[in-house]
Amino acid sequence: MNDGEEGTGRTARPKRVDARRNEENLLDAAAAVFVASGVEAPVRDIAARAGVGMGTIYRHFPTRADLIVAVYRHQVEALAEAGPALLSKSASPYAALGQWIDLFVDFLVTKHGLAAVLQSDNAGFETLHAYFLDRLLPVCTDLLDAAADAGEIRSGMESYAFLRGVGNLCIGSDHDSRYDARRLVGLLVAGLARPH
Repeated sequence: MNDGEEGTGRTARPKRVDARRNEENLLDAAAAVFVASGVEAPVRDIAARAGVGMGTIYRHFPTRADLIVAVYRHQVEALAEAGPALLSKSASPYAALGQWIDLFVDFLVTKHGLAAVLQSDNAGFETLHAYFLDRLLPVCTDLLDAAADAGEIRSGMESYAFLRGVGNLCIGSDHDSRYDARRLVGLLVAGLARPH
């Protein structure tokens, strides 16, 4: 009987890893479709991009709101994990900060439309916003502190104000092709640098 239990334990673990990988693939596909077509994009488009049937999506995410929230959380987690990874492999803490802010801007573009979908559930939106702050403010603080400790940027930049500023620069960029939010965010990041 032990052999059967051990065999079951061995096969269950890869399935969990595969199931997690499949869900991440589905969430990545949904995020890409949301960027291209908005959060109201047909589920069949997401299924096609993920290479799964529509039933698979509905089994994991019974409502569109469930899927949108899962995409949001998945991207917040990816962004939170990217900060330390960039800090460990980039040429400098300031370079890591710039790369992470580029990812943050990409996230803000993907998040477009989420607030409108969740307006009817204000408590749910507030919960997501708190999750966003809890996960990303410490990462941004670590990046800012590392760059300041290395003497690359001025010290004293508060992460909430910085991320809020980046977010404000991104508002409306999808409605005006002449407005280049990424360029303005780049100028903001450049403005943090200590003069040489």
